[in-house]
Amino acid sequence: MSQKHILLKGITWDHSRGYTSAVATAQRFHELNPNVEIVWEKRSLQAFADEPIDQLAKRYDLLIIDHPWAGFAARTGVIISLSKHLPKDFLDDQLANSVGKSHESYCFDGYQSALAIDAATPVAASRPDLLEKLGKEIPKTWDDLMELAKAGKIAIPGIPQDTLMSFYMLCSTLGEDVAITKDYFISEEIGLKALDILRTLGQYINPSCFSMNPIKVYEAMTRTDKFVYSPFAYGYSNYSRRGYAKHILKFHNTVSLEGKKLITTLGGTGLAISSNSAHQDIALQYAQYVASPEVQKTIFFDNGGQPGHREAWLDTSNNYMSMDYFKDTLFTLDNAFLRPRYHGHMYFQDHAGAPIRDFMKDGGNAKSVLHKLNTLYLESLKKEL
Repeated sequence: MSQKHILLKGITWDHSRGYTSAVATAQRFHELNPNVEIVWEKRSLQAFADEPIDQLAKRYDLLIIDHPWAGFAARTGVIISLSKHLPKDFLDDQLANSVGKSHESYCFDGYQSALAIDAATPVAASRPDLLEKLGKEIPKTWDDLMELAKAGKIAIPGIPQDTLMSFYMLCSTLGEDVAITKDYFISEEIGLKALDILRTLGQYINPSCFSMNPIKVYEAMTRTDKFVYSPFAYGYSNYSRRGYAKHILKFHNTVSLEGKKLITTLGGTGLAISSNSAHQDIALQYAQYVASPEVQKTIFFDNGGQPGHREAWLDTSNNYMSMDYFKDTLFTLDNAFLRPRYHGHMYFQDHAGAPIRDFMKDGGNAKSVLHKLNTLYLESLKKEL
């Protein structure tokens, strides 16, 4: 007797890294389980960061999510806790082979909302051919970076979301993480210093960058010869692979500020399962399949994915195919800052980037910006109650 046909719907984001990797794993899983069909849909990168997962969980069985939703997931239960449904030895392997805090980022108060199938943080990228023409070496310090910036040669992602992540980065690098007390978001001393550094850099940034996300930065760097270096944008190994773009990018660990490598803000994506799914057992099988080291090293990476399993990052073949993307940025990933994930933080994240971006771009009163951040932070904490 033939098995009953099972259809699972998934939602991911609109880039080869997020989409073709998901489609490829779904197709192979279907071949191994002919009665199971998994259809992936995609949404924009901004929608990926913004759209509430409770709405998505009503329409999809499988969700690719951003880890700041972990607190919301734990509070609402709109996606299932994998720690209650997956084997302990499997989850232990995921933790032991996490790239930086990627696996931990989806666990909030013991609620494991997703598997870290994709790992990323802002890293540096260069056009080696253009640097050679300029007679320049890869920047090693913030001063080196500013020298290239003053020559108009660097690109950064300057939309509010990414500018906020850059603010987190500078605060952590300067010695204080954000949101460590419920009294204020960041101390005045560190907050003002971070804003001043961003404003100084912002004066030398091409205005077009302030409408760019990381993908647009890398497209500009690979389609044109305008920019030779990006000091911190969420890394995409796709752009270091032959044939993907007109010009290949070389990726690097970050520069040093005051003798310390920049501590960038962890990103990446996780695979989650809706509590509304009628086929959670099959979805769990698929999730284990995608997150397994063998699939992460092969099918997932081979089809544009940026793995979350450490074995894939250390894999010789994957590094060869990506100009050592993984080996050359792993230090930055392992040291990345795990941003706040409490239930109300998405409110803060949605509103705090714009004032920082505007200050970086146009200047203004740094203390007023800091006051706005602290006000938003206290408002977000009330949503936690």
